[in-house]
Amino acid sequence: MDLREIFTPAAVAANWTEVASNQIPYLGATLFPARKKAGLDLSWIKGSRGLPVSLMPSAFDTKATFRDRIGFDKLETEMAFFREGFKIKERDRQEMLRVQESTDPYAAEVIARIFDDARDLIDGANVVPERMIMQLLFPEGGDCGITITANGVDYTYDYDPGDVWKTNNYTALTTTALWTAPTTADPFAAFKTVKDAIRSKTGDELTIAIMNTYTFNLMAATDAVKNRYLTTNGLSLGYLTDAEVKAIVEATSGLRIAIYDKQYKDESGTAHSFVPDGYVCLIPAGNLGNTWYGTTPEEADLQGASSAEVSIVNTGVAITREIQNHPVNINTFASEIVLPSYERMDSVGVLKVIT
Repeated sequence: MDLREIFTPAAVAANWTEVASNQIPYLGATLFPARKKAGLDLSWIKGSRGLPVSLMPSAFDTKATFRDRIGFDKLETEMAFFREGFKIKERDRQEMLRVQESTDPYAAEVIARIFDDARDLIDGANVVPERMIMQLLFPEGGDCGITITANGVDYTYDYDPGDVWKTNNYTALTTTALWTAPTTADPFAAFKTVKDAIRSKTGDELTIAIMNTYTFNLMAATDAVKNRYLTTNGLSLGYLTDAEVKAIVEATSGLRIAIYDKQYKDESGTAHSFVPDGYVCLIPAGNLGNTWYGTTPEEADLQGASSAEVSIVNTGVAITREIQNHPVNINTFASEIVLPSYERMDSVGVLKVIT
């Protein structure tokens, strides 16, 4: 059995696509759909417009009146480059020599283990944009930006120069309004304040509140929520189910609750939640931006070359295989150039509900 014929980038891509089709997608990937852009420079239009300005009437046969473009901020930056790989070393190949035929039962185990390693690379690549997006949706302290390490380089992107978004769209509750004060906290009032502010500024209606289970449980424990359920249903309950809490919040505030508890491991192997405790992100319906992938050096320079094979998965993740002769190794890399744009950031509100 020639492993080089079985373990190709195209086979890795097909294997990952088949497995991924049965998985629940990341939340960020649904709100920031993937798109492709050539090169390293990312340019996007920041959605910082106020109310639409009505077109001025113009008489027939006269020139149109020109108006200023309001709140049109064009940002340019360089996209972060990520690359990671693994080797099939000489020792691994000696083990594989035991497999003489692809029908050998041992062959399936060996091949599955190799494809699992390749899938781990792709999964790791897909974690990167999700981390970026969640930093934008849940900016700790209200500083809307991205801080991440790629290929040993620390990248910091400021999506809110001048803290304009922080001033208008980020609210940190204090004292008796904190959700850790269940007898005085009023989540409905907090939701209404944010919704009214966004509506008056952009015209958008916030319809979804994203939080993790810890924050949801704080909200559910407030007297405001429990008493609202009592007022609506005439029932005095010591405990409300998650479904009951979600129903009363939607009926009262018009917000559907989305609980997001997925986690990831950072560069050091430490587990983190995508959504931090004590934060709520209120969003309108529809996409909030795009996840932009650039063209990696592997895709630009090696695709079609005899020295390596390249396949693309998930719009912009390049899977590259190169065969090294001395020592004999098969090197497999996953690489990506990626950064989200956030055109509708001015239509998103964030609450910090704990200290």
